[in-house]
Amino acid sequence: MFEHVTPESVGISSKDIQKYVSLLERYHLSTHSIVMLRHGKVFYENYWKPFSKDFLHRMYSVTKSFVGIAMGFLEQDGLIDLDAPAVSYLDKEITASARENIQNQTVRDMLMMSTGCTENTMKWFGRRGDRLKDYFDSAAPECEGVSKIPGAIFDYDSPGTFVMGAIAERITGKKLIDYLREKFLDKIGFSKEAYILSCPGGHSWTDSAMMCTAMDLARVCQFMLSGGSWNGEQILNREYALQATSDLISTNRVGHLIPSSYGYGYQIWQTVGGSFMFNGMGSQYGIGIPEKDIVFVINSDNQAHPCPMHIIIDRFFEEVVEKASDNPLPEDAQSHKELMDYSDSLELFSLSVGCKDNVASKVSGKEYITDDNPMGITKMKFTFEYDKCVWEYTNAQGDKKLEFGMGKNIYGVFPEEGYSDTVAATFAEGHYYKCASSASWTHPDKLEMLVQVIDKYFGRLHMRVAFVGEDRVAVSMFKIAEDFMNEYEGYVQGKSKF
Repeated sequence: MFEHVTPESVGISSKDIQKYVSLLERYHLSTHSIVMLRHGKVFYENYWKPFSKDFLHRMYSVTKSFVGIAMGFLEQDGLIDLDAPAVSYLDKEITASARENIQNQTVRDMLMMSTGCTENTMKWFGRRGDRLKDYFDSAAPECEGVSKIPGAIFDYDSPGTFVMGAIAERITGKKLIDYLREKFLDKIGFSKEAYILSCPGGHSWTDSAMMCTAMDLARVCQFMLSGGSWNGEQILNREYALQATSDLISTNRVGHLIPSSYGYGYQIWQTVGGSFMFNGMGSQYGIGIPEKDIVFVINSDNQAHPCPMHIIIDRFFEEVVEKASDNPLPEDAQSHKELMDYSDSLELFSLSVGCKDNVASKVSGKEYITDDNPMGITKMKFTFEYDKCVWEYTNAQGDKKLEFGMGKNIYGVFPEEGYSDTVAATFAEGHYYKCASSASWTHPDKLEMLVQVIDKYFGRLHMRVAFVGEDRVAVSMFKIAEDFMNEYEGYVQGKSKF
């Protein structure tokens, strides 16, 4: 549906794009895809192998912005009053014991993340039951935490967005994505295969789990950048669309130190230069820049990186947006070809080859019996072949094996069984996550290992392995993942049998 054009035809240099993308690689960001549009035309689109244009990517809190858009359509359809107490649409869940601030918070308060929630409601509830009911149960007077005056202060309330999603589903009698398809997603060419994961209790996981393509997100950002219109048709009330993407409440900014500190609209962030941002964990960003008529979408998993937002957003503005011309540039076929060739060579981040003078041949195949440890691992073995390391171990689930590429990714499945599938926080028997695993010798006797889960859920497992003398091994593990790999955190040491 979008026309694909050269960057130069819309006033942007291919050299500037290549410089920007190379910066992401230089900082070791784990990028999955990028889409850039100007004047409604795609001037750059790339997918880091093994990702592709058809991959349904977990968008995390970008999903919240879809909820914000849904509230606009509900108001437009006369199905909701944004200034009515949110609990008036959820009489089955609210109890008389809920705190007054919770009972008084309006839909608009919730849209602006200025709820009356307590600290408790910020936690993940509903692991074993109905998360919607738990939101209000946690607001009882006897619960810990400070109840806030609704509408006063911005304070990120992820479960509050989930509640709004449940309100939309209660009012319409439809899943949120089905309602949005009817209202505008189908009209803008949103993927038919897209969906939202579910929570215990049967509700859509509307604060975290939209599964769609990078181009799908670009379409929605373009829709909001156009004030809720598409191909000349005003679909969403323009005033609502403009409010939703504006600065309605302060986000604790101090000199705009980070790109998400410029204010907040209706489930949509403000960012640099009067632009707006759909913002999801791990660096899922969809940015609309009205001044330059640019849309930028990136999908990544940078949960372990110390400052990805600065690198991705600030440098995009510096290297691409601020240099964009109002007029087309002369075509530069050579630079454009170099950009395309470079982009085609890009793959998911992996650890480097590392130190080639190492102890691999001395320790390969040794079995280590371990001391008691938090992971419950009883034994392990590292076998080194030409360009890979095979890690074998035994834990509570039995014997496990995972292959790591030396200086490259090996794609397979993480061997722990039963992590959540389409329903969050629910054991899924026989279910495994796809992953990419790489390893690197940082020193002659020290090995770094990285597992990147690349499935409906994203996460990273970091392992530091030290081979001590001829017969001992020490392994430190830590994971950065939503609610899995919990069995892989801690320290373990072992001694070889021989």
